[in-house]
Amino acid sequence: MTNDFSFVGDALRQSVPFVRTLGLEFVELDREHAVLRLPDEPEHRNHVGGPHAGAMFTLGESATGAVVIAAFGDQLGRSVPLPVHADMQYRKIAMGPLVAEARLGRAIDDVVAELDKGERPEFPITVEIRTEDGTPTAGMTVVWTLRPNRD
Repeated sequence: MTNDFSFVGDALRQSVPFVRTLGLEFVELDREHAVLRLPDEPEHRNHVGGPHAGAMFTLGESATGAVVIAAFGDQLGRSVPLPVHADMQYRKIAMGPLVAEARLGRAIDDVVAELDKGERPEFPITVEIRTEDGTPTAGMTVVWTLRPNRD
């Protein structure tokens, strides 16, 4: 598999209009890790002047989606990736641009092996959301599945 994942950001911007609306930037991406940035825009702020909780959620969830496409893009012909559930903890008021760092929580080969057996594998992706100076503001876990296509 290629190590060039630049297509992922373009694919998400094209297929998920809200990614474009928020202006999410794809900073780093490999098969098990993604870093996305949410610029500080007045129209995305909440009542205390920081990024709206929904914008923060979208930043984190989009980072997990980028990992899913990078890790399992070669499986999309036989399965559909779907989020199963998400858990988010808002820890500190966020101000300014934010960065979300997502990490795959299971081995890619183990997930694909379950898919090979006709199962519907689930896998967690954890996210840390922080300010650009590194201050953690939120944490998130999204559990994804690969739903096998049925003939």
